[in-house]
Amino acid sequence: MRVFVTRPEREARRWVDELRLRGFDALAIPLIVIAPVADAAPLRAAWQGLPACRAAMFVSGNAVRHFFAAAPGGATWPPATRAWATGAGTLGALVSEGVPRECVDAPAQDAAQFDSETLWPQVRQQVRAGDRVLIVRGGDASGAAAGRDWLARQLAVAGAVVETVASYRRGPPMLDGQQRAYALAGASDGVWLFSSSEAIGHLRGLFPGQSWQAARAVATHPRIAQAAREAGFGVVCESRPSMDGVTAVLESFR
Repeated sequence: MRVFVTRPEREARRWVDELRLRGFDALAIPLIVIAPVADAAPLRAAWQGLPACRAAMFVSGNAVRHFFAAAPGGATWPPATRAWATGAGTLGALVSEGVPRECVDAPAQDAAQFDSETLWPQVRQQVRAGDRVLIVRGGDASGAAAGRDWLARQLAVAGAVVETVASYRRGPPMLDGQQRAYALAGASDGVWLFSSSEAIGHLRGLFPGQSWQAARAVATHPRIAQAAREAGFGVVCESRPSMDGVTAVLESFR
């Protein structure tokens, strides 16, 4: 049983290595390309304003890494500013970049989901009217910040002043001939692992008209699972967004 890992290349390599150690025939088909933003000036400005923020929320490890890559020389994390992480991977990236663990808020490791909805109950009591909160996220191909604004709406209701900056760009991949052949074979055999609805959209764009009815998918969030069903995947299973959770679902396919 082949497992197609669709995360961006950096994360896909790590997942492929771990899945292979667990006995799966894993293959990376990255369906999202990560690139730096063309203009780093907004990131530098965000760093300058960081000490005045109540918190900075990071949507992913990529958001963390590209934000810190743009840090002015000698810049360190301001101790009075909280760092909010959507999950364990984002938390680990923050700590790796030198943010003290005691400054980071994140969902519990055994949380059912790693997303804004799970994070918000843990941090909402920190926010007072007039507080500034920075959201660091990805941008579209042009570099404009893109993504869900659910947390921004909750913050606005709480009276916070929300600022958003894109620390990286996301775009569709350019698959080589071998990757395209593997992907087409995966339309009738194997299991696709999706951690992003955007990846599913890119897959559909790469192979317009392709039927996925004979393919199986594992999705790490209910919204992603719904996108896989809408794309026509015949079997869609939801999983916790952790290696153990995904492995348990894959084992059920054996």
